[in-house]
Amino acid sequence: MPGRSTSSSGSTGFISFSGVESALSSLKNFQSCISSGMDTAYSVALDLVETQTEVSSEYSMDKAMVEFAMMDRELNHYLKAVQSTINHVKEEHPEKIPDLKLLVEKKFLALQNKNSDADFQNNEKFAQFKQQLKELKKQLKPKEDGGHNDFDQIKDKDASRAGNGRDGLQADREADGTEGVDEDMIVTQSQTNFICPITQLEMKKPVKNKVCGHTYEEEAIVRMIESKHKRKKKACCPKIGCSHTDVRMSDLIQDEVLRRAIESHKKKRRQSD
Repeated sequence: MPGRSTSSSGSTGFISFSGVESALSSLKNFQSCISSGMDTAYSVALDLVETQTEVSSEYSMDKAMVEFAMMDRELNHYLKAVQSTINHVKEEHPEKIPDLKLLVEKKFLALQNKNSDADFQNNEKFAQFKQQLKELKKQLKPKEDGGHNDFDQIKDKDASRAGNGRDGLQADREADGTEGVDEDMIVTQSQTNFICPITQLEMKKPVKNKVCGHTYEEEAIVRMIESKHKRKKKACCPKIGCSHTDVRMSDLIQDEVLRRAIESHKKKRRQSD
């Protein structure tokens, strides 16, 4: 092995792991390829649900996400096994060269034997995929009120306001049990989740806080967190009434379902203008 000095008795003065660590770095880069694959499968799955494509196609994307999650888990276990072996040898300073391959295999198999389906819930992208798919299906599922879903209700409110005048709004109020509520509130309430609590503008790239569940414009919340951290302060959730006082970058995940909902609303709004 290059970089290893040995005596005639077979003992070793040191073992250089520079080549191994370089290979580990390359394997870590491969993780980004798995991540990109999951992003693609995730996006396609949402498209299939949104266009109400046959269930078998959606299932294929779900299966692909499982395969990616399994690859990610296996790669993580291998990286841990190799790193653990390196650390063990460095700490023990063995007199004779150990069988590194055997040590790695043993540690890797020990990790693999602990595998369970629950592991997938610890894969952030897979968990996010399942959650957002569920949310999108809920939004698109026809309700018992004449087959309207959440998007249709927003469109109907806008249409009532723009084309049907006060009589249309009055009929909506009576049907919804909201008679007497200000007409602007009827339209605005359904769009509340589209507005960033920081910019007070409709979001273009919303991110969700995993801790409190609130959403923000990505650029705005990132800028706010960075500004607070530069002053050695914690960033509180900007949503009024939220008790979360330590928002971190790691708490933020892309809210693809909300982004699609906003785009869908924009499209319907343009069509009704």
